Amino acid sequence: MTPNELERLVAGLGRPRVLIIGDLILDQYVSGEVARISPEAPIPVLTAKRSEERLGGACNVAANLVAMQAEVDIVGVLGNDGWGRKLRELLTEQKIDTSGCVLDATRPTIQKTRMMSGSHQMLRVDHEDPSALRGGTLEALLALLPERIRRAQAVVLSDYGKGVLTPEVIRCAIDTARAAQVPLLVDPKGEDYTRYRGATLITPNRKEAEQALGRRLPRLEDVERGARELMQQAELDAAVITLGPEGIYYASKNGPTGHVPAQARAVFDVTGAGDTVIAQLGFYLAARVELDTAVFLANQAAALVVARLGTHAVDRSELIAALEEKHAHEGKVLKTPEELDRLLASWRKEGQRIAFTNGCFDVLHVGHVSYLRYSKSYGDKLIVGVNDDASVKRLKGPTRPVNPLVDRMEMLAALEMVDAVCSFSEDTPKSVIERVTPNVLVKGADWSDKGVVGREWVEAHGGQVVLAPLVEGKSTTGILERVKKSC
Repeated sequence: MTPNELERLVAGLGRPRVLIIGDLILDQYVSGEVARISPEAPIPVLTAKRSEERLGGACNVAANLVAMQAEVDIVGVLGNDGWGRKLRELLTEQKIDTSGCVLDATRPTIQKTRMMSGSHQMLRVDHEDPSALRGGTLEALLALLPERIRRAQAVVLSDYGKGVLTPEVIRCAIDTARAAQVPLLVDPKGEDYTRYRGATLITPNRKEAEQALGRRLPRLEDVERGARELMQQAELDAAVITLGPEGIYYASKNGPTGHVPAQARAVFDVTGAGDTVIAQLGFYLAARVELDTAVFLANQAAALVVARLGTHAVDRSELIAALEEKHAHEGKVLKTPEELDRLLASWRKEGQRIAFTNGCFDVLHVGHVSYLRYSKSYGDKLIVGVNDDASVKRLKGPTRPVNPLVDRMEMLAALEMVDAVCSFSEDTPKSVIERVTPNVLVKGADWSDKGVVGREWVEAHGGQVVLAPLVEGKSTTGILERVKKSC
């Protein structure tokens, strides 16, 4: 999909309902400064300045989904304590349904306190009872699941190994989801993934996948084999393995398989990145988006999260803005006639007026910029046809082009007035003009006496031909001659 198509997809996905089942955690950040070492022991003394509580664990997955405007239901266990009340309060503020939060007075609410000096984490203190649920608490949780799963459009098991996802809970969730044909995603824990048998997909990171397989996965081909093995062991439809700075690998039984490279952003804090990935995947699968597109968008969101301190929920507008910023000119370079046809069909469906021009554009200069800006003024969208290297050589001589086709197309695509770039191998653009059939065909004024190729076709189909004024003294040939004389 082109960046514009991705942006429209994200904007128009509605509000799918997603159920989160897992370990509910309260993240606390105590921030301050370290200016001295304790006289009592060789440890730093943190002078606390402020404290902040955030949603963690399965709650952070839920917060990520709310930010994407999903309807979110959550099932888990809270202690009958102050931290539990605080966690429920934070969930309610996010408009997350907390009626599935079972109270257990025998267990504390899971709390992780991180001591921060600036951006550096000095210490983490955990309050928890990771023993498996049992007795009345387990029975109450199991009783909640069937109805909530059947009314969801996707289910996420967020397993932090804190006791909520017992074998009974996992089996009930997977079997009910399968029967209801609701996709179920698992953020796994531990070494035995057969406990998740029958889930739709799992999302381990590389280290977790290595732990489950009992071997290292140093190369991408090893990751591919590992994903297939995990799918076979746990009878999964798909496996998505996050690779940190190497991006995400995904494989599916009857669908797409591939690798999405990491986005080039500064890594500030990886906390919560895994929650973001599974939340994003849950959101898109609930909306019935294809897996390859879902993984690509989840990768985009994860890049935003690791650039922030602590857990961060990426909202829909933030993701759309990132797509616009990061891929402002990606998708403009059309590599096949089919890509050109799809883009033209999309524009025409929107009622866009299409302008077309062409040239070698070997050494881009101010004359080109002025010419292209003039061309764009005649249409809502401007397509630029570019001679390939062989045709430039035939037209301009054996020393041309100076820049190869791929560079010339990328340079044009980076210009704000250019909406798409395609190439052609013939000496004239006749065939590509007939394929585009633009509303306006633009050529330089120097073509007035030569005869504009494609004029008859365009005018016969109701379009017009416009001759653009040229900037005097600005040409690629002139630039190259000056360079040659200065050497």
